Amino acid sequence: MKQYACFIIILIFSLAPVFSQEAPSIRSRSAILFDAETGTVLFTKNENEKIPPASLTKLMTMHIALSQVDAGNASLDEIVPLPREAWWGSQPPRSSIMFLADGQRVTLRELLLGLAVPSGNDAAVAVALRFASSIDAFVGLMNEEAKRLGFENTIFTEPSGVSEYNMTTAAEFAVFCKYYLEAHPMSLVQYHSVGRLDYPKQENMPENSRANPETVTQYNHNYLLGRVDGVDGIKTGYIDEAGYNIALTARRDDTRFITVILGAPAVKNGADIRDEDGRLLLEWAFSHFQTIRPDIGALENVRVWKGKQKFAEIALDEAAEWTAPADRGQDLYFEIRLNEPIVAPCYAGGAAGDLVFFDNRGELRTIKLVFTEDIERAGFLKRFWDSICLFFSTLLKKVS
Repeated sequence: MKQYACFIIILIFSLAPVFSQEAPSIRSRSAILFDAETGTVLFTKNENEKIPPASLTKLMTMHIALSQVDAGNASLDEIVPLPREAWWGSQPPRSSIMFLADGQRVTLRELLLGLAVPSGNDAAVAVALRFASSIDAFVGLMNEEAKRLGFENTIFTEPSGVSEYNMTTAAEFAVFCKYYLEAHPMSLVQYHSVGRLDYPKQENMPENSRANPETVTQYNHNYLLGRVDGVDGIKTGYIDEAGYNIALTARRDDTRFITVILGAPAVKNGADIRDEDGRLLLEWAFSHFQTIRPDIGALENVRVWKGKQKFAEIALDEAAEWTAPADRGQDLYFEIRLNEPIVAPCYAGGAAGDLVFFDNRGELRTIKLVFTEDIERAGFLKRFWDSICLFFSTLLKKVS
């Protein structure tokens, strides 16, 4: 979890965009956009303002459930009990619902679709009561997970998002989205990019009701699916106290961006404003930035003089991937520049040199190379012999 705690610190305390391209103006209260691979923040607006997540809350509910499946404690195809609290008629007024009812047979997989597509509050209750003895107990699991991930401003009071006392920030929820997609990489295909849900079907109904299941077709509330190139998730939300929210992601070629937008106006066309903000941010990001994933292969061991070992392993001090302007990175190549001669002692994490990337317009990026292990000094005779060899090796390089 240290990597996510560090990422949160970067988001909260170092949010100045690293590029100079002028960003679009949006009408929502709060937003953040970053490269999903590198974490490079490209846009922010009031990213630390506390706003109720509304139905974005359901992503944490899904995360708890999917984590239990991954741990072998549940199956996507198991039949989940539907206590009265999970029936659609038990939900608050104006709730989005999946239409769960007494006597139905529904799988966990269907409930997750009910959370992702129509954003069913009834599905959230059913999932919560599958994995905890009560709603309060499940909320405890949600808050424990938020704390484990290092969040300071994200808190949950119920699993559907209907309460204005659920709270988050765009910055923290964006970190959660990154973690969620890495932890559950198939969730976009299996749930969040699914366009419609037909429920209940005949197989969901009691025997005496199967002839007329009264199936309801509902469509994904993420209206940017299929309308903006590359969009494949994640979740929308609305309550009066928050306005319109969206956690949005899109991939084009090898680049994926995540944006979280909170607090689009709670007016009649608020969803349109939110969606337009999302579209503007994504189109701007893809027009100006890209993720570069260089293939550097395996780094060769480096020669160490006067050490107990003749060679040392080296590694990159940071990830090779980075976010670059969209017009850079053509004809990419790199050079390894070692701090030669390398003389023992050497220490793990110590500087061994640099890996420098170039494109057709010049130098593009430098990554520090470090030792992966300690290399102690050799005894006197080895050091004496290496001194002689090093002298002639240096002389030959100068001559050549």
